[in-house]
Amino acid sequence: MDLGIKGKTALVLGAGGGLGSAIAKSLAVEGAQVAVADINKEAAEKTVADIQVNGGSAMAVGWDLGDLSAVEPNLSLIEKQLGSVDILVNITGGPPPTLVSGQGADSWRKYFDSMVLSVIAISDAVLPKMRAKKWGRIITSTSSGVVAPIPNLGLSNALRMSLLGWSKTLAGEVGQDGVTVNIVLPGRVATQRIAFLDEQKAKREGKAVEEVSAASTASIPVGRYGEPQEYADVVAFLVSARASYLTGSVIRVDGGLITSI
Repeated sequence: MDLGIKGKTALVLGAGGGLGSAIAKSLAVEGAQVAVADINKEAAEKTVADIQVNGGSAMAVGWDLGDLSAVEPNLSLIEKQLGSVDILVNITGGPPPTLVSGQGADSWRKYFDSMVLSVIAISDAVLPKMRAKKWGRIITSTSSGVVAPIPNLGLSNALRMSLLGWSKTLAGEVGQDGVTVNIVLPGRVATQRIAFLDEQKAKREGKAVEEVSAASTASIPVGRYGEPQEYADVVAFLVSARASYLTGSVIRVDGGLITSI
């Protein structure tokens, strides 16, 4: 199937590793020009090298999402090299595991800026040209915790939840301009972030990491953690020309983990 994104310019945030890197590579395989953004520019450059060795087009951008003043200069750099952004994939780092109670205001502000306000600011910045072209895709990757809050991920559960309301509202505002806006939720996908969370849970509960991972796997109907490529392939379809009638939705890529309908 031709996804119809050859020659489109895609910006993938958090693309130095894990889900973001897999998504950037999938879009490049489909012919998109990819701006690979990450706070760790060396990691972004590694993703770019992987794309280029397979004949794809990509550039690396060092981007600290907590620095809102970086939005305009980074987008200008991308536009000069690749053209205006047609596809935006929002992925932010997660906060440390914490209870939701007892967190200081400074902590809430810090992660609100990097996890929520950055997504809104970047999306607002690329939307005018998407709307003018009558074509655009905005995908925001959040967490299964927005459907079923995850214990000890209090900051993540609360802050990521706000992006659902924002995304759904935005979809209604820009749909007639050919711009789709969707949320994607990963379940237990095998990334460094999931490995870290399993390690932290093992420490809290005095268990071996293998025991924690086995218990988590047992709760997944397909009986395993997902692969980043499986998640990336869903995102690649959602940003494609084939998904033009799919907007304002929340798509779970979780192996059946989330038990609610």
